[in-house]
Amino acid sequence: MTATRIVGRSLPRMDAPGKVTGTAIYAADFALPGMLHGRVLRSRDPHGRLVQIDASRAARVRGVRAVLTAADVADVRYGGSVKDEEVFARDRVRFAGQPLAAVAATSPEAAAEALAAIEVAVEPLPPIVDVTDALAAGAPLVHEGWASYAALPILHRDGNVCNRARIVVGDVERGFEEADRIFEHRFVTRSVHQGYTEPRAAVAQWDSAGQVTVWSNTQLPFEIQSTLSEILQVPVSKVRVVVPGVGGGFGGKLRVGVEHFAALLARKTGRAVKVMTTSEEELTAAYARQPAIVELKTGVTTDGRLLAREGRLWFDTGAFAGSGPGVASVATLMLAGPYRIPHLLLEGYAVYTNKTNFGSFRAPSGPQANFAVESQMDIIADALHLDPLDFRLRNIVREGEEGPTGQVLTAVGLEECLRKVADAIGWKDRRPAPGRGKGIACGWWTTTGGSSGVYVKINPDGTVALNTGAAEIGTAALTGAAQVLAEDLGVELADINVVSADTLSTPFDFGAQGSRTAFAVGNACRAAVADLKRQVIALGARQLGVDESALELRDGAVVAPAEGKRATLAELARISQASGGGLIAHGTFVAPPTPYDAKRVEGHVYPVFHSPSFHAHAVDLSVDADTGEVTIHRYVVAQDVGFAMNPTYIEGQIEGGVAQGLGQALSEEIVYDAGRVLNANLTDYKMPTAVDVPRIESILVQHPSLVGPFGAKGVGEPPNIEPPAAVANAVASATGVRITSLPITAEKVALALRERER
Repeated sequence: MTATRIVGRSLPRMDAPGKVTGTAIYAADFALPGMLHGRVLRSRDPHGRLVQIDASRAARVRGVRAVLTAADVADVRYGGSVKDEEVFARDRVRFAGQPLAAVAATSPEAAAEALAAIEVAVEPLPPIVDVTDALAAGAPLVHEGWASYAALPILHRDGNVCNRARIVVGDVERGFEEADRIFEHRFVTRSVHQGYTEPRAAVAQWDSAGQVTVWSNTQLPFEIQSTLSEILQVPVSKVRVVVPGVGGGFGGKLRVGVEHFAALLARKTGRAVKVMTTSEEELTAAYARQPAIVELKTGVTTDGRLLAREGRLWFDTGAFAGSGPGVASVATLMLAGPYRIPHLLLEGYAVYTNKTNFGSFRAPSGPQANFAVESQMDIIADALHLDPLDFRLRNIVREGEEGPTGQVLTAVGLEECLRKVADAIGWKDRRPAPGRGKGIACGWWTTTGGSSGVYVKINPDGTVALNTGAAEIGTAALTGAAQVLAEDLGVELADINVVSADTLSTPFDFGAQGSRTAFAVGNACRAAVADLKRQVIALGARQLGVDESALELRDGAVVAPAEGKRATLAELARISQASGGGLIAHGTFVAPPTPYDAKRVEGHVYPVFHSPSFHAHAVDLSVDADTGEVTIHRYVVAQDVGFAMNPTYIEGQIEGGVAQGLGQALSEEIVYDAGRVLNANLTDYKMPTAVDVPRIESILVQHPSLVGPFGAKGVGEPPNIEPPAAVANAVASATGVRITSLPITAEKVALALRERER
């Protein structure tokens, strides 16, 4: 790769000054004159018939300007893969936390008083509390009318299953017959919340032309625009979504959260309305990670070659399908792991229950499936008396080989990641002392596709405006995209100004999701620069009186080295503005399709990993034999990023992802009892703090992708995938006991140690 000036350097992120000085405006900060305060009344019952809802007393509370129930809004169902969700419950309550009504008042206190005044009568019904109950013969249906719901035609739906995705490769039964040993295990994971700093928030206001503007901290402004159009029954052009600062998303702010309540209340009152969730609402009625049950059956030879795998993963998708059908699809690719296995039968199920609408959380399905796969890899290695690292190296995919659905893999850096992380952790000494052990886990992940468009304009002062529909959600991804733009255009990063995420004035973007923003927006910038270069060189040739072939674009100018002539971009922009409308270009990127074997998949929403990344994690920890408490001494990540567009922000993504992964591994769990959340507060929901998270060491491996800008791959989600498995393997190494359910709490470890002693 040729040397670069801007891209590839650890330059300060463009939004840093506002964030460190406290002047950045987040959605939670956003306010308009005369704004009302909205609140949502949520069900306390996990399941029941809605007999009556009386809001007459609430409407008389001083300061209340509107009260809405299902009777006041259009009877429409919305959703992604399956349109099964309602704004407010009508006849049936399906989870504790489901919206029943909304109010708008002049103060938060008046809004709270109004909620308390609404009278609700629910006839309780037995809740379906987990997937085992939902799948039992004769189980009641969470949605009796599921067959009538509009849905993607490729989905395999049946009763409480809103999708079953499948991968079939070879003949799994023959593979098991040829195997010397067969291993069968069951793993369980619980629901965890994304833990973003800023809750979901939105402000809505209608104008005299019938257009609603919604300021929201969504990750997907264009999807929210489309969803609001459905709910409000207005054309898409009448909905404008603007994204101020976003205080973290991690997938939890992909779908409509409070935007529709704000818009409906604003229409009813004729005033701006703000709605923002509480901590309790976040833990009872947000898009947390799905709980899962994973069953794996794997056949191997005595010398450690993987021959066959049958795997099933059941996701509790909650009361509505949400992201479930897609997450179940991705799970099947993760159940295969980054390994060569000639015979596969892998299934992912999204199953309705009477819980909150679970959704997407950084690397959806990744940690659950990886926890099972990588835990079993260590179990098998130990049973065969093989080193877990060597066992993996015998079976990992390599350059030019096929993934589970037949895609040809390129830029595969997995072996380098495994070897570097093992060397860094001192792998040869796996058990350096009693009660101390080291664990390793590896995996792969996708760079999500979808289109991104940008407008790029050179201003008369030589600065450059980058206009993108993507939202900056705290990852510094737009800084990375701007570095690509500055590199290709021959200007400094400080010369770039970014306008983003406004559905009225910015081009379409598929959204800040799936590790795609810097990748896709960066590529769109490259397309725009290609157009701009043609304009600039042609104009420069005319102004300098030289042939276009003699010109170069560098250092903010068009240069003719042989003649010693130059024209700055500022000069050319002024000339173009006066005579030609300005130097403006539109760039678009749509990820090229990744070929795969369609005969291997059924009901699959996401059959391949585009520009896949590869990664390995290693942890050195000790376990207190009396209390079961886990202490992490070192944590090392080696991640194949393709090309490190900005090493500092990539390391930040790795550190944050590991911190979230360690929370899922060791302490975090939304605890349900009979369909109700018991720990809906940040005291009892145990997220790790800065004191709990160890220093995380990052090793950036670079095997350039064929598609990403300068060879980059998606980097944001992968660090979240491997921590649970790495920790589980290290705990087993330190103690000799295998924990097969998350979180791996001190109590769970201590009880396992005592059981082993007995």
